[in-house]
Amino acid sequence: MPLPDLSRCAIHTMTNKPWSLRECIDAYTRLGIGGISVWRNVLEPLGLPEAAKLLRDSGLRIPALVRGGFFVAPDPAARQAALDVNRRCIEEAHAIGAEMVVLVVGAAPGTPLPDARQQVAEGIAACLPDAQATGVKLAIEPLHPMYAADRSCINRATDARLICEQLKHPNVGIAFDVYHTWWDADLEQELRLAGQQNTLFAFHVCDWRTNTRDFLNDRGLMGDGCIDIPTIRTWAESAGFNGMNEVEIFSTDYWQMDQQTYLQKIRHAYLTRT
Repeated sequence: MPLPDLSRCAIHTMTNKPWSLRECIDAYTRLGIGGISVWRNVLEPLGLPEAAKLLRDSGLRIPALVRGGFFVAPDPAARQAALDVNRRCIEEAHAIGAEMVVLVVGAAPGTPLPDARQQVAEGIAACLPDAQATGVKLAIEPLHPMYAADRSCINRATDARLICEQLKHPNVGIAFDVYHTWWDADLEQELRLAGQQNTLFAFHVCDWRTNTRDFLNDRGLMGDGCIDIPTIRTWAESAGFNGMNEVEIFSTDYWQMDQQTYLQKIRHAYLTRT
């Protein structure tokens, strides 16, 4: 299997959390990285117009704005507030030229998972006119079951597919993150189905440390852990995926490292372990 080059590599700004948007853009372009997925926190210090201009001028491809979602709430007012936030996310994604908004869909303790999933479907449906008008896609990201209580009621790729099939809209698809889905015995089949249904929108890479110390901020660089990323990438590409391989790593350890040194480690791991 040929090694990937950097043209299909995109890095999430949260991976290099200590850096500003400008620092991320400068470092990624110098290294020949092909793309950047933008977290909303780096837009605010610059303001949307200036951030959008920086990104346009960079020449980097922008797979995603991260993140929307969090549709699940016990009362209608909170669900309406979430819709307002998601509509702003779609506007921001359109302004910066992002292809999609990644949706971390939410969950609420005490809300049964089937009810929560229906709230997610209804929330996405309510945002679809905005997405269709701007051409921005909405990518549902299944999260590992450890987040089912309060962060995401969508934990298997199957859960995301069922919502896509319910909504039947070309702007709705799935973001597959190996950190969250590598354990799923149905993953190869779900990737294949997503390819057939044109819902395979995104592919995120990092690694699962076998001695994970923190469920949120101890992700590994590719090769640090136990995920067979090359095999999963092959499944995705066999299903027709030819988009960006997005490096998304939350790591207190790596955020404390010199970020230029860390970026070189990312480059090496991407070229040899992805």
